Amino acid sequence: MKIRGHKRIWTDIEKWKNANLKLDLENLKRNERDYAKIWVHPFSGISITNSQNPEPKSETKKRILNGLFDIYESWKNQLDELNEPYYLKVWLFEPRFSKSQVVCAIGNSIDFYNNTFNIPENTKEFKSDSVGITKNRIENFNWEHRVDEDFMFSTDIGNLEDYENEKEYLENKKWFKNKLKKKHIKKTLKDGTESYAFELGKVWIGEKN
Repeated sequence: MKIRGHKRIWTDIEKWKNANLKLDLENLKRNERDYAKIWVHPFSGISITNSQNPEPKSETKKRILNGLFDIYESWKNQLDELNEPYYLKVWLFEPRFSKSQVVCAIGNSIDFYNNTFNIPENTKEFKSDSVGITKNRIENFNWEHRVDEDFMFSTDIGNLEDYENEKEYLENKKWFKNKLKKKHIKKTLKDGTESYAFELGKVWIGEKN
């Protein structure tokens, strides 16, 4: 998909960044967690044609990256003033870069995100060229390699009565069965439910030195 209107997109990136620089501390204290996802058209939101949203490239990607780092640094300054422990990380997804975000937590939720992503068998080192950002800004962060996965569960199909008709139920059941033909890792949870993890790429978890 060819992206048009780069100047408009760059203006939207700046608006998105500026709208997220100020952390809502009252909301954070109430919910103990907050995040800033990339919300810039056409890289976010629901596609009305059911097609996959495009991923930003070159200069557009660099501007979004800088926006994420600017948000991180602004939030860090505000969190430091709380004088209490906090979790603050940048999550960079590869190749699903549009899913990248800045995430923070305080209080009892500090450990909430620690087990969000699985650790790969063979961890890799983050390299600045992989995302096309200036080397010196990357080196201000420590990066950890994690796995970007999509999950399905054996309970996702539900029962016939959960659907409007039998045809819809059977179509969904067929789609589920075909999906399981793809490479995945199966685990059985404590309640007997089976989970299926499909690897989609990498996640780089970054924290400033």
